[in-house]
Amino acid sequence: MEIRYSTTRSSAADTIVYAVKSNSVEQIPAASGITGAAQVARFNGECATLVESFADVDGTVKRIMLLGTGAGSESDMERAGAALVARLLTSGAKEASISFEAAGPVTAASTSRFGFGALLRGWRIDKYRTKLTEKQKPTLETVEVVSGAECSEEWAHLYEVAEGVMLTRELVSEPANIIYPETFVERCRSLEALGVKIKVLDEKEMAKLGMGALLGVSQGSVRKPRLLAMEWNGTGDESTTPLVIVGKGVTFDTGGISIKPAAGMEDMKWDMGGAGTVAGTMRALAGRKAKARIVGICGLVENMPDGNAQRPGDIVTSMSGQTIEVINTDAEGRLVLCDAITWAQDAYKPETLIDLATLTGAIIVSLGNEHAGLFSNDDALSDKLLACGKDAGDPLWRFPLGDAYDKLLESQIADMKNIGGRYAGSITAAQFIKRFINDGVKWAHLDIAGMVWADKPGAVWDKGATGYGVRLLDRLVKQHFEG
Repeated sequence: MEIRYSTTRSSAADTIVYAVKSNSVEQIPAASGITGAAQVARFNGECATLVESFADVDGTVKRIMLLGTGAGSESDMERAGAALVARLLTSGAKEASISFEAAGPVTAASTSRFGFGALLRGWRIDKYRTKLTEKQKPTLETVEVVSGAECSEEWAHLYEVAEGVMLTRELVSEPANIIYPETFVERCRSLEALGVKIKVLDEKEMAKLGMGALLGVSQGSVRKPRLLAMEWNGTGDESTTPLVIVGKGVTFDTGGISIKPAAGMEDMKWDMGGAGTVAGTMRALAGRKAKARIVGICGLVENMPDGNAQRPGDIVTSMSGQTIEVINTDAEGRLVLCDAITWAQDAYKPETLIDLATLTGAIIVSLGNEHAGLFSNDDALSDKLLACGKDAGDPLWRFPLGDAYDKLLESQIADMKNIGGRYAGSITAAQFIKRFINDGVKWAHLDIAGMVWADKPGAVWDKGATGYGVRLLDRLVKQHFEG
């Protein structure tokens, strides 16, 4: 689907849309022929509300619509754009042209966010669906935004962010027989054309580095693990200290020997959502040529329960030298992250490191599907993430850390256990990761288990992969890490 910006309406449009702000129905052009329908529907311009009718326009029957844009804020415009596409995507409409003349003055930022929301909501994955009826197939090809606001720069930025979000959705949506560690790497190689440098460590190289925690997770699978590093440097200075983002990439998680219940296990194809977010973020930043140095690292494994699988009670030695008693093989993501984080700090010497992971079911119990959990050793970094998440539409909620929780990880036989027990599960998982953060490194852990996949449509996504985190990290880089 194409988003096109124009100063005049195309005569080819089969759908004519008038944007209306709250309490501004008197601004609807009388010639639109839809003012009566607005009254009957009690339409008042509330954000993302729609009124639909049909009329003869110059001898052709066209769809005429009103679209509420609420207060006209950037977030309202994004929601409105998404709502329009959700309604029209499979409606039979091919080209929708939206005018803002009844919405008052608009800015380049707000009309760009309108197109952003429309583009995000139009994404879907149909590649494996061979029997869609004609009414189920997408028909909408173009959304034309008619506005006098020059928005080429803002739109160019958001278009690339949308491309990143859609890459994340693609990776998260693919089944585990298609996306596994090796093929995840191959999908990301397309980023090299944008200037991203890619480095890959295989099983032998990781074993030589002592990554016993990560390799312990993968040893039950025939799919070989990979550590993927993607570097974008838009500063022109190789000495610039990078922001490092690390993603958990468990491409399928059975739970290992501590096997999960069969019901719902198919969802565990998205247990690589953190790595998917990292890849999408690198796509967005490289696409828009961000003036920052960013390194994205993905620890990629598959957790399976064969005869060679890691057992509860095993002890593994991490790359940091710390030993871990594996109490539950389904608490595997932290084992992957701890070695990936140790390598990242050794290789890139970051001042700031952020990890993202679909780490615990406990975070969904706490926050449902409305916020991701945020844990951090630095208040300033936490505040930046909270603000960027709110502005970008990827909300976070901060949780505590502390020595009292750390004690729950004590082992009688190793340096630590990999799980702390029934209570405070998300917090003890973060405390585990914190043990591998070097002194002086500003660190944040984002537990995104409740946010990468949706069982019902949201504002800018349909059911399925949401692409959570890309907008958040792009906003963080733009506001705090670009020169």
